[in-house]
Amino acid sequence: RIRPGGPPVTPLTVGVAIAVPEPHGSMLRQMRGSFGDPLAQSVPSHVTLLPPHDVDADELDEICARLDKTAGGVPAFRMRLRGTGTFRPVSPVVFVTVHSGFVATEVLAGRLRLAINSPPATEFAFHPHVTVAHHLDDAALDHADHALRDFECEFEVDEFALYLHDDAVGWQPQRHFALAPRPW
Repeated sequence: RIRPGGPPVTPLTVGVAIAVPEPHGSMLRQMRGSFGDPLAQSVPSHVTLLPPHDVDADELDEICARLDKTAGGVPAFRMRLRGTGTFRPVSPVVFVTVHSGFVATEVLAGRLRLAINSPPATEFAFHPHVTVAHHLDDAALDHADHALRDFECEFEVDEFALYLHDDAVGWQPQRHFALAPRPW
């Protein structure tokens, strides 16, 4: 792209997410790969806060400043991932559900969208989850649903990250933003 009266603008594809901590993140990513989902190689296990969108490279510092300011006003919270769900038949996705921390995640995502004027989701309403199978045939989706039906983990969400998409290696965290301490 060219900016009127200025040099070309370098677009970056960014997303904002809560990483699933280790060892659970790697285990879910390995399971995703075992179901045949090629995105397992390039997408770390996460709960999306802001979906991928393009920004100008010269806007990144301002976006990070806004994310940082917003993070400092939101208290840390517990998240429990438990069991599976699906968006079928609307979308061929199987996911691990956010069993607790759902509302806190919705609040955080809403504040972040406002802070950076992120475009609203146009295709689907926001629903916190961890994708474990996407765009696979029904048999693979059924297998993913069954294999992780009893999965459960719990962790403290005390930060989120801005991820940058790199065509060669996929999504990479670029900067972490600390949430405020819990009031109790």
